[in-house]
Amino acid sequence: MAAAALVDADGRVLIAKRPRGKSLEGLWEFPGGKLNPGETPESCLIRELHEELGIKVAEACLAPFVFTSHGYESFHLLMPLYLCRRWEGLVAAREHEAIAWVRPQKLKDHPMPPADAPLAAWLCDFL
Repeated sequence: MAAAALVDADGRVLIAKRPRGKSLEGLWEFPGGKLNPGETPESCLIRELHEELGIKVAEACLAPFVFTSHGYESFHLLMPLYLCRRWEGLVAAREHEAIAWVRPQKLKDHPMPPADAPLAAWLCDFL
Protein backbone atom coordinates (compact mmCIF):
# COMPACT_ATOMS: atom_id res chain seq x y z
CA MET A 1 0.00 0.00 0.00
CA ALA A 2 1.04 3.61 -0.54
CA ALA A 3 -0.85 6.83 0.18
CA ALA A 4 -0.51 10.50 -0.68
CA ALA A 5 -1.37 13.67 1.17
CA LEU A 6 -2.21 16.19 -1.53
CA VAL A 7 -1.66 19.66 -0.08
CA ASP A 8 -3.18 22.66 -1.87
CA ALA A 9 -1.92 26.25 -1.95
CA ASP A 10 -4.04 27.08 1.13
CA GLY A 11 -2.42 24.29 3.17
CA ARG A 12 -5.48 22.04 3.07
CA VAL A 13 -5.15 18.26 2.70
CA LEU A 14 -7.30 16.09 0.44
CA ILE A 15 -9.09 13.14 2.01
CA ALA A 16 -11.45 10.69 0.32
CA LYS A 17 -14.45 8.82 1.71
CA ARG A 18 -14.40 5.06 1.17
CA PRO A 19 -17.36 3.95 -0.96
CA ARG A 20 -20.24 1.74 0.15
CA GLY A 21 -19.64 -1.97 -0.24
CA LYS A 22 -15.91 -1.79 0.44
CA SER A 23 -14.22 -2.67 3.70
CA LEU A 24 -14.10 0.28 6.09
CA GLU A 25 -16.86 1.97 4.07
CA GLY A 26 -17.72 5.52 5.03
CA LEU A 27 -14.33 6.24 6.62
CA TRP A 28 -12.07 8.99 5.30
CA GLU A 29 -8.62 8.07 3.99
CA PHE A 30 -5.67 9.46 2.12
CA PRO A 31 -5.81 8.52 -1.58
CA GLY A 32 -3.59 5.71 -2.79
CA GLY A 33 -3.77 1.97 -3.06
CA LYS A 34 -2.17 -1.41 -3.39
CA LEU A 35 1.12 -1.89 -5.14
CA ASN A 36 1.13 -4.25 -8.11
CA PRO A 37 3.92 -6.85 -8.23
CA GLY A 38 7.22 -5.16 -9.07
CA GLU A 39 5.73 -1.67 -8.66
CA THR A 40 7.41 1.02 -6.55
CA PRO A 41 5.36 3.08 -4.09
CA GLU A 42 5.89 6.14 -6.30
CA SER A 43 4.69 4.45 -9.50
CA CYS A 44 1.74 3.02 -7.56
CA LEU A 45 0.73 6.51 -6.44
CA ILE A 46 1.10 7.96 -9.93
CA ARG A 47 -1.25 5.23 -11.22
CA GLU A 48 -3.70 5.34 -8.30
CA LEU A 49 -3.99 9.14 -8.19
CA HIS A 50 -4.83 9.14 -11.89
CA GLU A 51 -7.38 6.32 -11.51
CA GLU A 52 -8.99 7.64 -8.30
CA LEU A 53 -8.79 11.41 -8.80
CA GLY A 54 -8.09 12.01 -12.50
CA ILE A 55 -4.83 13.88 -11.90
CA LYS A 56 -1.30 13.45 -13.23
CA VAL A 57 1.57 13.47 -10.75
CA ALA A 58 5.28 13.38 -11.58
CA GLU A 59 7.49 11.16 -9.43
CA ALA A 60 9.64 14.19 -8.53
CA CYS A 61 6.56 15.77 -6.90
CA LEU A 62 6.12 12.89 -4.42
CA ALA A 63 8.10 13.46 -1.21
CA PRO A 64 8.32 10.58 1.29
CA PHE A 65 6.98 11.88 4.60
CA VAL A 66 6.15 9.21 7.20
CA PHE A 67 4.78 5.67 7.37
CA THR A 68 2.21 3.78 9.39
CA SER A 69 2.31 0.25 10.72
CA HIS A 70 -0.97 -1.32 11.80
CA GLY A 71 -2.12 -4.86 12.50
CA TYR A 72 -5.58 -5.54 11.12
CA GLU A 73 -7.36 -8.79 11.96
CA SER A 74 -6.27 -10.65 8.82
CA PHE A 75 -3.07 -8.80 7.77
CA HIS A 76 -0.43 -6.31 8.83
CA LEU A 77 -0.23 -3.02 6.92
CA LEU A 78 2.96 -1.05 6.44
CA MET A 79 2.07 2.04 4.41
CA PRO A 80 4.23 5.03 3.42
CA LEU A 81 2.63 8.46 3.15
CA TYR A 82 4.00 10.87 0.56
CA LEU A 83 3.42 14.61 0.41
CA CYS A 84 2.40 16.06 -2.94
CA ARG A 85 1.97 19.77 -3.61
CA ARG A 86 1.97 19.74 -7.43
CA TRP A 87 -0.18 17.89 -9.91
CA GLU A 88 -1.86 18.45 -13.26
CA GLY A 89 -5.61 18.43 -13.71
CA LEU A 90 -8.65 18.99 -11.54
CA VAL A 91 -9.18 16.66 -8.60
CA ALA A 92 -12.44 14.69 -8.89
CA ALA A 93 -13.89 11.75 -6.94
CA ARG A 94 -13.84 8.91 -9.46
CA GLU A 95 -13.79 5.91 -7.10
CA HIS A 96 -14.70 7.41 -3.72
CA GLU A 97 -18.07 8.40 -2.33
CA ALA A 98 -16.77 11.94 -1.75
CA ILE A 99 -13.61 14.00 -1.40
CA ALA A 100 -12.86 16.95 0.88
CA TRP A 101 -10.14 19.53 1.29
CA VAL A 102 -9.53 19.81 5.03
CA ARG A 103 -7.26 21.93 7.22
CA PRO A 104 -4.79 19.63 9.01
CA GLN A 105 -6.21 20.55 12.42
CA LYS A 106 -9.68 19.40 11.25
CA LEU A 107 -8.58 15.95 10.04
CA LYS A 108 -9.46 14.57 13.49
CA ASP A 109 -13.09 15.51 12.82
CA HIS A 110 -13.28 12.91 10.01
CA PRO A 111 -13.38 9.25 11.09
CA MET A 112 -10.47 7.37 9.51
CA PRO A 113 -9.30 3.77 9.32
CA PRO A 114 -6.97 2.84 12.21
CA ALA A 115 -3.90 2.93 9.95
CA ASP A 116 -4.66 6.44 8.59
CA ALA A 117 -5.36 8.18 11.91
CA PRO A 118 -1.68 8.40 13.03
CA LEU A 119 -0.80 9.87 9.63
CA ALA A 120 -3.34 12.63 10.19
CA ALA A 121 -1.67 13.47 13.51
CA TRP A 122 1.73 13.76 11.81
CA LEU A 123 0.30 16.06 9.15
CA CYS A 124 -1.34 18.22 11.79
CA ASP A 125 2.01 18.67 13.55
CA PHE A 126 3.96 19.23 10.32
CA LEU A 127 1.64 21.53 8.39
